[in-house]
Amino acid sequence: MHPAYTLSDAATVFSPSLVFFPELIRKNINRVIEMAGSPTRLRPHVKTHKTVEIAKMLLDAGVTKHKCATIAEAEMLATAGAPDVLIAYPLVGPNINRACALIRKFPGTKFSALIDDPNMTRELSSAMHAVGLQIGVILDLDVGQHRTGIAVGPDALALYELAGSLPGLTPNGFQLYDGHNNQPERAEREKAVREFIKPVLELRASAEKKGIAVPRLVCGGTPSFPVYAAMTDVPGIECSPGTFVLHDAGYGPKYADLAGITPAAVLITRVVSRPTANRVTLDLGNKSVAADPVLEKRVTLLDFPEYKTVGHNEEHLIVETAGASAYKPGDLVYALPGHICPTVALHNHVLVAEGGKVVSRWEVASRVRVLTV
Repeated sequence: MHPAYTLSDAATVFSPSLVFFPELIRKNINRVIEMAGSPTRLRPHVKTHKTVEIAKMLLDAGVTKHKCATIAEAEMLATAGAPDVLIAYPLVGPNINRACALIRKFPGTKFSALIDDPNMTRELSSAMHAVGLQIGVILDLDVGQHRTGIAVGPDALALYELAGSLPGLTPNGFQLYDGHNNQPERAEREKAVREFIKPVLELRASAEKKGIAVPRLVCGGTPSFPVYAAMTDVPGIECSPGTFVLHDAGYGPKYADLAGITPAAVLITRVVSRPTANRVTLDLGNKSVAADPVLEKRVTLLDFPEYKTVGHNEEHLIVETAGASAYKPGDLVYALPGHICPTVALHNHVLVAEGGKVVSRWEVASRVRVLTV
């Protein structure tokens, strides 16, 4: 267990609690800036931490461009003073008018949004033009995940041209999100990126020949971040890792090229029952730690005997271990979440520890869907 995690006042910390360690967060930010070569090459995703405090830590480190998925996250970033925010999610329905309200409320922040559909692009243009506003648009390219985006090709070029012709919209570049490109071996991730980025660069050249600027390529997430960070031969790359600020057990041991990034969020849990001779039940249910990883990777218990997770319910985590006799109800256990991003979203507030003690509490401000807009 990392020595920073041990809390001298742990006996007073209620469980389950999520604890952030700012010293480790700052080190992670500095490490990622070092890997990228400059904070100007970063556009980190706020979905991991959802807090004003970490947004300000990134701003203090020189990171001025940010990425988010919800209007609430965008508003939180603007409240923190972020000057450049990409809403990396399709704006449909009432969220288009909410985006208009957001731009009016925060004139000091430059907002942009994704496009991947002609009709939606026209609707966004119509709404912006009707109220005299302008928003940047990033063409969302499907480079293999098949979740959102438009396939690289003539239709993508036509859509980007359309955006350039419509009032209220300013074409600002392409997004290349390759969440499926998560092979443990760096060489395999790099090979995949080099294969799908070639037609993207050809598309970029075609747009620029038509006089439509493509100033940026918003690329990747955490697994492919080291690959894009090293691609200094491609101009305009903005790397978009998110998990790095807090990191987790899911990414931690998997990618050797993320060395130097340390989990900076730990769960405090306690034994609530010893139902059998080899079972320990903790108060770490799926309302406290994300349930999207498979059961055996959902949580990592630190300094705990070899164990097997056999059950996970709303308020219980049940493990079997030959060392169960060493634990009794009330005993404290430190744990790393397997997936930190949705884990943070389960908590209204997080505890903040420095110098081995809990010193404050931060609100997870944008875990909700609506702030004021």
